Amino acid sequence: MRHAVLVHGAWQGSWAFDAWTPLLAAQGWQAHAVDLPGNGWPPLGQAPANLDSYVAEVARVVLSIDAPVILVGHSGGGITVSQVAEELHRRIAGVVYLAGMMLPSGMSYVDVLNDLSASDPGADFAGIGSWLDWNEDRSASTVRIEGALQCFVQDCEPAAARKAASLLRPQPETGRAMRNRLSAERFGTVPRIYVECRDDQSVSLPVQQRMQALSPGAKRIPMPCGHVPQLAQPQRLTELLLPEFDALLARHASLSSLPLHD
Repeated sequence: MRHAVLVHGAWQGSWAFDAWTPLLAAQGWQAHAVDLPGNGWPPLGQAPANLDSYVAEVARVVLSIDAPVILVGHSGGGITVSQVAEELHRRIAGVVYLAGMMLPSGMSYVDVLNDLSASDPGADFAGIGSWLDWNEDRSASTVRIEGALQCFVQDCEPAAARKAASLLRPQPETGRAMRNRLSAERFGTVPRIYVECRDDQSVSLPVQQRMQALSPGAKRIPMPCGHVPQLAQPQRLTELLLPEFDALLARHASLSSLPLHD
């Protein structure tokens, strides 16, 4: 059995991968979809939401697997998988970003948006930000249903899109405004793949391309889809990624003299 650990983005849960995991299982992959702390889903739904708590939970899952793993981060989950790769670089055969936030050390997603806005003042890079409602102290946000249908799942089958939009939960801002702490010696040794979602209305194509330029070295796999390829085109995503997954595991096996821990 080969192992992939799947990490969702903001407002979501492990359910975000439900359409994809059966296809992985059919090809001999055990998918471990994580519910991040503080995102409304048990058992840690009300726990603190921040990069440290996210990394601790994903690392717990990775360490429970006595084999190298592929880490997959969707959207904001990209920040978390990057940090897990930094902490557990010898256990990670590769990191895959699905329209993910692949950010340099010390830079936030908002920093990227501000950078793009400064270089192109007339462009709109707000994405889902235009569809958020905030609580009184702006410590958490929720996505309006119409925003989710327009920005997240506009190219998904209608019933599946409506179900996904209905499952979104309030997102603590502490689990969204995060900055990685990465090093060339650890994170920099882990191979990366970036699935570029070219019709994404949330993390738009210029934003994805800017993040790839800021964090060079990832293999780019373009897909003509919106923000959630694992729901919009799960079969195509499987066809594109599983050969890459196998190649990453083979590369890791070639370094088998290294222990899985430091």
